[in-house]
Amino acid sequence: MAAPKKGRRPTGAQGRPGRALAFILIAMVALTAGMFLTHQTTPRLGIDLAGGTSITLKAKSEPGKPDAINETNMNTAVGIIERRVNGLGVSEAEVQTQGRDHIIVNIPKGANEKQARDQVGTTAQLYFRPVLAFADGKPIAPQPTPSTGASGSPSPSASTSGAPKADGDKSPSPSSSATSQGRAVPEALMATGSPSPSPSASESKKADDAKAPTPTPSGADAAVADLQAKFIALDCTDEKQRAAIGQGVKPGDATLACGQRGGTWGKWLLGPAGVDGKDVKDAKGVIDTQRGQWIVTMQFTDKGSDKFAKITGELATKQSPQNQFAIVLDNNVVSDPYVSQALTGGSAEISGGFTQQTAQDLGNMLSYGALPLSFQEDNVTTVTAALGSEQLKAGLIAGAIGLALVVIYLLAYYRGLAFIAIISLVVSGILTYEIMSLLGKAIGFALNLPAVCGAIVAIGITADSFIVYFERIRDEIREGRTLRPAVERAWPRARRTILVSDFVSFLAAAVLFIVTVGKVQGFAFTLGLTTLLDVVVVFLFTKPVMTLLARTKFFSSGHPWSGLDPKRLGAKPPLRRSRRTGAGTDAAAAVSAPVDAKEA
Repeated sequence: MAAPKKGRRPTGAQGRPGRALAFILIAMVALTAGMFLTHQTTPRLGIDLAGGTSITLKAKSEPGKPDAINETNMNTAVGIIERRVNGLGVSEAEVQTQGRDHIIVNIPKGANEKQARDQVGTTAQLYFRPVLAFADGKPIAPQPTPSTGASGSPSPSASTSGAPKADGDKSPSPSSSATSQGRAVPEALMATGSPSPSPSASESKKADDAKAPTPTPSGADAAVADLQAKFIALDCTDEKQRAAIGQGVKPGDATLACGQRGGTWGKWLLGPAGVDGKDVKDAKGVIDTQRGQWIVTMQFTDKGSDKFAKITGELATKQSPQNQFAIVLDNNVVSDPYVSQALTGGSAEISGGFTQQTAQDLGNMLSYGALPLSFQEDNVTTVTAALGSEQLKAGLIAGAIGLALVVIYLLAYYRGLAFIAIISLVVSGILTYEIMSLLGKAIGFALNLPAVCGAIVAIGITADSFIVYFERIRDEIREGRTLRPAVERAWPRARRTILVSDFVSFLAAAVLFIVTVGKVQGFAFTLGLTTLLDVVVVFLFTKPVMTLLARTKFFSSGHPWSGLDPKRLGAKPPLRRSRRTGAGTDAAAAVSAPVDAKEA
C-alpha cells in the first residue's frame, strides 16, 4: 500500500481560498450596486426611530351583544384596519392586538400619515341609508317663506355597469327654510314607515275611534318630533355636536348624520339602513377612459345585491333628495349619490365630480370600512423625528460599545487572530447593512429599536463562531501539529459546532418571528438574518482568510503576537514513531531534540 504523499495540498474550496473570497467580494459589489439602482442607500426606519404616530383603539361593547368582543372579531378588525391603512400605500404600518379589547396602530411619519390617521379613526360600521332630507350644516333659522334662487351642487350619480347614466338631478338647496324642512321631515319619516307626530289630540282620538290597525303610540310621536327638532337645530360645524349624533342608533332606526359636500358642512336626515357595509364584496376607484372621469365601482355579495336592488328601486321613483342614498361611515356621510333606476346584477358604479384621490379613498372605505366591532380612540401618541433620532443614536452607541468590548477581548486573548475576527465582523456588518437597505424597498422592512437590539446580539453570535474555530486550531497546535495542517484539521470539527449553534439560534429566531407580533418580529427577523450571514461569512471569508494567513511567516512561525505561539499554548512535542520497541524513555528523549532545537 503506497504511502500518501507528504505536503499534498487539499483540493476544493479549502485549497483555493481565493475563489471563496472573490465570490463574497462580487456579492458585496452586486448588493452595493442594487442599493444605488433602487435609490435605497439607507435602511428604512420604523416609527420609534424615524417618528410617527401610534393610535390605541378600544373596542366598545354593543347593546345586546355582550360576547361581541372576542378573539375572532378582534383579529378580523385587525385585518380590515391593516388593509385599509396599507391601501393608502403606508406599507410599513403596524396593526396588532393588545390585551383583550385594544388594537395598536402604528403609522410611520410620511406623506400619507394624516390620511391614514383619518381612516383609522373611522372605525364604526358602514351603512347605505336612504336620504330623507338635506340642509346646510348650520342650524335652520325660521323664515316666513322659502328662499329662492339658490341651487345646490349636483350629487354623484349611481348606475349599473353598462346602464344609462341618470340625469343630473340637483340636491336640495342648502338654504332651505325652517318651514319647508319642517314639512319635509315628518313626510319623509312617514314615507319610510316610521311613525309621524300626531297633528292634534282630537285627530289622534279620531284615529283611535276609527280603529286604525297600527295606532301611533305617544312615545313614537315624541321620538319623531325630537328627531325633527334635532335636525333643524343641528350645527354640523360644531365638532362636539358632530361627535354626539348617532350614539346608540340601531341600523333599523332613522338617524342624523353630518358630512362635507364641496368643502362645506351639510347635514342629512337618513332612513333605516338598507345595505350593510359587509354586503360590499369589493370596491375601488378607477378611471373611466370613455368619459374621462374617475368613478368608484362596487361589487356586492349575493345577499347584498338583492338588498341594493330593492333600495335603489324604491329610491328611483322619488324626487330629490329622496332619490339619493347616503354612504355613512361612523355617522359621517362620505358620499350621497342619486339613482334613477333600480340597480341589479350585483355591481354598480358611483360617478360625478371625483378626483383620483377622492375616488380611491371612497373605494378604500367601501372595501374595508365595515368592522365587526365599534372602536374609540383610547390614546394617540406621536413620536417626533427628533426623539426618534435620539433613540437611534442611543442604539448605535450601545452597538458601538458592545463591538468595542468584543474587539478588546479578542485583542487581549487572541492577539493576531483578532485581526481576522475584526475584518470578518466588518464584512458581516456591510452585508447586513446592504441587505437591510434593499429589503426596505423589496418587502417594506423597517428598522426599529428591537431590530437594532437584534443586530447588537448578532455581534456576539458572529464572534462566537470565530472563537470556536480559533480554539479548534489552538487544540491542534497543542497536539503538536504545525499551523497549516492545524488549520485544515480544525475546520471540520469547528464547522459542525458552528452549524449546530447557528441552527439553534436561527430556529429560536424563526419561532419568535412566527408566534409574536409587532416590534418583537423586528428583533426576530434581524436575529435570523444575521445568523444566516454568520454562516456565509465564516464559510466564505473567515476560513479562506485563515488559510491564506497560515502561509505567512508571522503566523506559521508561531510569533508571540500571532496568538498561535506553541510555547504559550503549552504544545506537546511533535510525536514521531520510533523503530525501537519497548523504549518509552528513549523515544521521549529522541523526540525532545527537535523541540529543543526549535526553541533555541
